[in-house]
Amino acid sequence: MTDEHKSAAARPPRQVRTGATSTGARKAASKSARSRSREFALQALYQHLVGRNEAQDIDDFTRDLAGFHKADALHYNLLIRGCIRDGAALDALILPLLDRKLAEISPVERSVMWIGTYEFLHCPDVPWRVVLNECIELAREFGGTDGHKYVNAVLNRLAPSLRGAEVEVDRTSGKARP
Repeated sequence: MTDEHKSAAARPPRQVRTGATSTGARKAASKSARSRSREFALQALYQHLVGRNEAQDIDDFTRDLAGFHKADALHYNLLIRGCIRDGAALDALILPLLDRKLAEISPVERSVMWIGTYEFLHCPDVPWRVVLNECIELAREFGGTDGHKYVNAVLNRLAPSLRGAEVEVDRTSGKARP
């Protein structure tokens, strides 16, 4: 046996791809078009909050990014236009649930909370648990170290007031956390 074959035999077997990275984030190949639209919307909302760029300029830039063609463009459009238009109203719903000033919230976490709140309000076809889980994933992948925990806490407290009947059904059937 040659040295090359010996070293190949000594290597551990390749890991099976499960759809998650070593950090627990979903691999790009396993993401749905809606998940991708949320990611692009998050990037666009970040540009809006940090750079104060115009919605149309942000939209034009984002649609030219690599991979946008795999996103649900209609859902992206709904999120970006709706969140920018309704930003003050979304902040008004989120603010009472915060333990700090809005200005102290990271633009990533704020954008994720906007997406979640907007979907709670305007996307009844998306179950509240899916909205919550998608937002936690966004915050885990793009936010600060424990940003996903903060997003989870805020949106989990907001859901009963915006999706009361749906949350109650899940809680009484044991699908949701108490």
